[in-house]
Amino acid sequence: MIAWLTEPFSFAFMQRALIASIIVGIVCAIIGCYIVLRSMAFLGDALAHAILPGVAVAYLIGANLLAGALVAGVLVAIGISFVSRAGTIKEDTAIGIFFAAALALGVVLISTMGSYAVDLTHVLFGNVLGVTSADLWITAGLAVVVLGLVLLLYKRLLVVSFDPILGRTLGLNIHWLRTGLFLMLAATIVVALRTVGVALVAAMLVTPPAAAYLLTRRLPVMMLVSAVIGVVSSVFGLYASYYLDISTGGAIVLIATVIFVLAFLFAPRDGIVWRARRRAAAPRG
Repeated sequence: MIAWLTEPFSFAFMQRALIASIIVGIVCAIIGCYIVLRSMAFLGDALAHAILPGVAVAYLIGANLLAGALVAGVLVAIGISFVSRAGTIKEDTAIGIFFAAALALGVVLISTMGSYAVDLTHVLFGNVLGVTSADLWITAGLAVVVLGLVLLLYKRLLVVSFDPILGRTLGLNIHWLRTGLFLMLAATIVVALRTVGVALVAAMLVTPPAAAYLLTRRLPVMMLVSAVIGVVSSVFGLYASYYLDISTGGAIVLIATVIFVLAFLFAPRDGIVWRARRRAAAPRG
């Protein structure tokens, strides 16, 4: 049994993959709590696809793909915040405009590459087993920045997430806090790029926090539970990838989804099984 558990991590690339997966599981799960509470799942998916132009440009000039993705994510996040600030364009409309434009630009740039189908497939679906030491340092650095900002702005983001009107009353700058959250989300997407890829990153931002939301209503506990679910999904996804020879990113997301389904069914307060039991036990009049 010990050999079965330790065998995958006897290889250096699996050790790097484990560290990267744990980082992604924690960061996505924590920042994803704000995404779930603010019903911003579409923004996460839009920003994930909006990084494609940055990846394509970085590939064309021979730069680090994660750096290109970060620049593109930051520009799109600022653009969405700036356009929606005026009030004439709603936030979801601004997201849709920038999402479509960035995705189209990414497709145009990628279409100019003769070998894009082979070389950039990992951008869509992740390639955690191919994480290099440089990628790991970038991932860890971005994770530290994002988690540090979450800790620093925790109370302000808490107020803005639950009651923006109260936030304005307290004198908080709602626009800058929202922009900061967008930028942290963009950085988080870049963190997850190598592990689960563009196509699956939205799931890691939403699924663990959604499962945690069913288990608790206190944000600090929700973040902790969500991070645990993210780490468990990442580690077991690595094992599944190694022993079953399947996509690591897909395995991680599917395990997180199984955990969500279990929480949906059996959560003490909100699970449908518990609700059915309460209805059955309720006195009939």
